[in-house]
Amino acid sequence: MSIEFIGIASTSAGSESQAWSGPAVDPDYLERLVRTHEDAGFDRVLVAHTSAMPDGFVITDQILSRTTTLKVLLAHRPGFTAPTIAARQFATLDAFHPGRVALHVITGGDDADQARDGDLTDKVTRYRRTDEFLDVLRREWESAEPFDYDGDFYTVRGARSSVLPDGRIPIYFGGASADAVRVGGKHADVYAFWGEPIAGIVERIREVRAAAEPYGRSPRFSVSLRPIAAETEQAAWQRAADILEVTQQQVGELKKVFNLDGSAQVGSQRLLRYADQAEVHDKRLWTALAKATGAVGNSTALVGSYEQVAESLVDYVNVGVSTLLIRGFAPLEDARDYGTLIRLVREQTADREAVGASA
Repeated sequence: MSIEFIGIASTSAGSESQAWSGPAVDPDYLERLVRTHEDAGFDRVLVAHTSAMPDGFVITDQILSRTTTLKVLLAHRPGFTAPTIAARQFATLDAFHPGRVALHVITGGDDADQARDGDLTDKVTRYRRTDEFLDVLRREWESAEPFDYDGDFYTVRGARSSVLPDGRIPIYFGGASADAVRVGGKHADVYAFWGEPIAGIVERIREVRAAAEPYGRSPRFSVSLRPIAAETEQAAWQRAADILEVTQQQVGELKKVFNLDGSAQVGSQRLLRYADQAEVHDKRLWTALAKATGAVGNSTALVGSYEQVAESLVDYVNVGVSTLLIRGFAPLEDARDYGTLIRLVREQTADREAVGASA
């Protein structure tokens, strides 16, 4: 089983503990950031999405054009673009950059952020719509002949595309609710979780596998974490304390930038429950930042020396995780330094990667 590492791309500098500066789109910063990820050994970068962010399709094309091997995981919210059109958009990216783009389906857990783009449906309805969206999307990618589709949300007649993917475009899927698990189990090639304790990830893997089984599917699994690593454990915890202090000071600005509120999201609620139970879970999963931010996005950290953090990342691999999405609080500097974590994890999992390659 090959371990995949995903970082995050942004068109401007900033994080929870680093004030945003400059224009919303800084091409030079984006280029430095993605080339740093590529040099550090990342496989992909995530292009995230909220109602306030620049267009992800344009950003993805810029990233793929400015790098050689780095791939992109492009977040997309079903419902704003017809599935046939979205299918052609992704297939066109794949035509220019074969095998380097994947779709990350984020149905949307924040009603207010959906409404900013004109979507006033509730979350249950959104997941029903996502199910149909992905049905049509796959048909558009895979059908050599025109097809019809009749659903509650989408009706198409004679749909076909002149551009088809060169192989399979992977579908990653995020969401913690029962509806998310039901739809993701049916469609996901990779199911993505936020950074919960190991026992929580084991529970969630079991749920998704059970939802996928009736469809004959066997998805892979991703965990998103925020490593805070340093040469020594003491130095890492000092850095963690500094990050928490600054984050607490600018949490209001953070929510304005991301336009998100995690209070209604099941994944955020889970992280906050873990934060209430303990500040540190397992060996070094730190929840204080989740509590400080209201768990908006992936906000649990692994704190320790490079060797200790790598060991904790391998603990997730040992329970069935094959993708590690890691992003830092100083995005450019951390992307560079994470090269050490990537090397250590790959060394520790080299035997199983060799078995996966031979299989």
